[in-house]
Amino acid sequence: MAHSKEADVVIIGGGPAGSTAGALLAEKGWHVVILEKERFPRYHIGESLMPYCYFTFERLGVLDKIRQLGYVKKHSVQFVGRNGKVSTPFYFFQHLDHPAATTWQVWRQDFDTMMLDHAREKGAEVREEVKGTAFLRDDKGVVEGVRAKPAAGEPIDLKARLVIDASGRDALWLRKSGWRKRDAKLNKISIWTLYRGAKRDPGLDKGATTVAYLEGKGWFWNIPLQDDVVSTGIVAERDYLFRDTRDPKAVFEREIRNNPWVEEHLLPGKQFGRYWVTGEYSYRSEYCASDGLVLIGDAFAFLDPVFSSGVFLALKSAEMAADAADVGLREEGPVMASTFSQYGERLCQAIEVMRKVVYAFYDERFSFSELIRAHGHLRGSLTDCLIGNLVEEDYKELLEAMKEFAEIPTSLAHGRAQVKTSTG
Repeated sequence: MAHSKEADVVIIGGGPAGSTAGALLAEKGWHVVILEKERFPRYHIGESLMPYCYFTFERLGVLDKIRQLGYVKKHSVQFVGRNGKVSTPFYFFQHLDHPAATTWQVWRQDFDTMMLDHAREKGAEVREEVKGTAFLRDDKGVVEGVRAKPAAGEPIDLKARLVIDASGRDALWLRKSGWRKRDAKLNKISIWTLYRGAKRDPGLDKGATTVAYLEGKGWFWNIPLQDDVVSTGIVAERDYLFRDTRDPKAVFEREIRNNPWVEEHLLPGKQFGRYWVTGEYSYRSEYCASDGLVLIGDAFAFLDPVFSSGVFLALKSAEMAADAADVGLREEGPVMASTFSQYGERLCQAIEVMRKVVYAFYDERFSFSELIRAHGHLRGSLTDCLIGNLVEEDYKELLEAMKEFAEIPTSLAHGRAQVKTSTG
């Protein structure tokens, strides 16, 4: 029999989204409980940070903690053609005269642990090795809490005025509700692993995130980390990757030789650890919120790994949702979906900008260099997008110009708050 406990907010998931929302709401004085199914530290992919993560870190007060962790500094993103030729890197400092122009390539094990510990310091109650398993709802369908299962012990019913689903790609609410809507065109497969002793570019470029093209718009990422380690992976269509074998090691080693830059940089190194495989990359929830519930980070949407937007969108969605939740919690009763109407609009608009750039990236006709050659004045706008300035800027001119080189999708209608009308 489950026993019950009350809280203002229950957050499912202690990754960057959950810990950010938890820290901000606990700092406001709300009783916040964060449920994390694993014991930190734990491995996680997604090491490359966008520059605009800086501003959420600044608000949280964790910049000094990040600097003390000694991560590789990231000054740019560079793109490598199928022939192995590197295009002119997008140096963030050439566009952004601010400390945010230098960001980091992080080990998610200790980065995520630092973020969760920070939420604890701000007053959030963190319960590790406790898995959210179901949502508690009243007779009107309003979410009023979470049923959770500790690794050891009996289930717990946690009643709360608001549940924040920050469960990442596990996406607990999406699995329970059927709200997940996939983007079939971005349904790629990824295989990734770690190398030690791989070649690094000199100077400022030694910490660059590199995107190296393969045939058919597949691509490698190359992310230099501490301790002479590189995170590297390939993203492509399933039929391309598994055309002659499904063995991830064999596929990976075959593809290394299909781009001269990748071959030159990885072959001097030594692969270690496992090969990870994942698919069904791109999705967005039908709604971002319902009465008593809001979705943030990957629990709401995941776009594509190509521009390293995952952690940024996790942080930014958590920050915006926490601000809205703080207002909603000041009213009596459960926090209603309408509280998150503006949150849903702004978040979907930001995701749509990046989604359109991702579509262009995968279009056979498109290249960034050709876009900039034809519209040199838009280099700044494109760089703004690549650094994460997605919420405040207007990208209409950039997106119109991209239509000359690629098929740009229309904006998706779903993803807003599920505000119920008087007629139901």
